[in-house]
Amino acid sequence: MPRSPAPAPGDVLFFALAFVAASYFTFAAVQGDHGIFRRVAIDAEAASLAAERDRLAAELAFLENKTRRLSDDFLDLDLLDEQARDVLGYLRPEELVIR
Repeated sequence: MPRSPAPAPGDVLFFALAFVAASYFTFAAVQGDHGIFRRVAIDAEAASLAAERDRLAAELAFLENKTRRLSDDFLDLDLLDEQARDVLGYLRPEELVIR
């Protein structure tokens, strides 16, 4: 049975270096600073921040509406009564407080 020739040391070194380089770049593409896992984390954080932004925008719109309703140009007497009761603790004479 004839023996196959042994691979040249240069060929073995070339394939070993190619394997190490491919392994490094694969690891960097998955786990690195700009890898797949980091991208998923960034997308999750962006979704969380967008939800918080939307919540704050809704709260801002509510407070702007309330401020407008208590302004000199447009006075909502029901809201004024509600705020006086809540903030200052005002009561009407016929009301009964139960604690």
